[in-house]
Amino acid sequence: MQQRQFGNTGRSVSEIGFGAWAIGGSWGDVSDKDAEAALHAALDAGVNFLDTADVYGDGRSERLIARVLKQRGRDGVMVATKAGRKINPHVSAGYTPQVLERYIDDSLRNLEVDALDLVQLHCPPTEVFYRPEIFDALDKLVAKGKLKAYGVSVEKVEEAIKALEFPISSVQIIFNMFRQRPAEHFFARAKAQNVAIIARVPLASGLLTGKLSASSQFAAEDHRNFNRHGEAFDVGETFSGVPYETGLQAVEALRGVIGDVPMAQMALRWILMFDAITVAIPGAKNPAQAASNAGAANLPALTDAQMKAVADIYAQYIKPHVHQRW
Repeated sequence: MQQRQFGNTGRSVSEIGFGAWAIGGSWGDVSDKDAEAALHAALDAGVNFLDTADVYGDGRSERLIARVLKQRGRDGVMVATKAGRKINPHVSAGYTPQVLERYIDDSLRNLEVDALDLVQLHCPPTEVFYRPEIFDALDKLVAKGKLKAYGVSVEKVEEAIKALEFPISSVQIIFNMFRQRPAEHFFARAKAQNVAIIARVPLASGLLTGKLSASSQFAAEDHRNFNRHGEAFDVGETFSGVPYETGLQAVEALRGVIGDVPMAQMALRWILMFDAITVAIPGAKNPAQAASNAGAANLPALTDAQMKAVADIYAQYIKPHVHQRW
């Protein structure tokens, strides 16, 4: 698999990574056996960037990753985790150097390492991006040897832009065929500063697999059921904030653009058309999904006509619902 430089870290990572939210929780039931098999399949396919968080199954996702990497070795694999979402209530005042270090210590234990490859502030309140003392605290944790690098995960383009004022290594942001605004306002700035961009929610919570329908059912513990309207966290995390029925209409329009290639693979390959992107992190709940996601990196580039068609479908169906919100 092709690799891209991961910002200012001196490391390179696979273009397709592995998003480990689904194996932690909030996506329906996934057994340990299936979760570990999915991780093995991704690593076998050349994936070497794993993205997790301390709140994914209250550490379950981190512990599963540690178990798999203990079996096969960590050489060349970059594990990114996140901290901050455990703060309750999730407000800026809850972010303190002491709290963050405690969470980072938990992740060190879960991942069974002496230093974390990358820690990302996990979609903190916007006010946190105006508190330089928080980023100073992360610098001190790097100096202590607990972190190798740090970055941020954001909800809004404006937060991503603000974060560039600090010595971050990466920004994780929702970017897919249904969330195109980052390319318009943020990518060039990040690239100029050699900051890695991690494209999360690349398949719009499954909409861009082309396998969902109006009759699709989701388990009670699946966020696509309980967060459909932002009841639990930012609605942009679920179906990229696109109204479900509208998203299905756009998916039908996309079928005429992608040809015989699986839609999920084409959606991932579309993301890789943007050279500012470092890695896309689709999730997988079983080895077949993981292998298919990794295979997207081997597809030929989209044509100019295909790129224009995707842009037109976005403008017609999706843009009025999401473009200015995030």
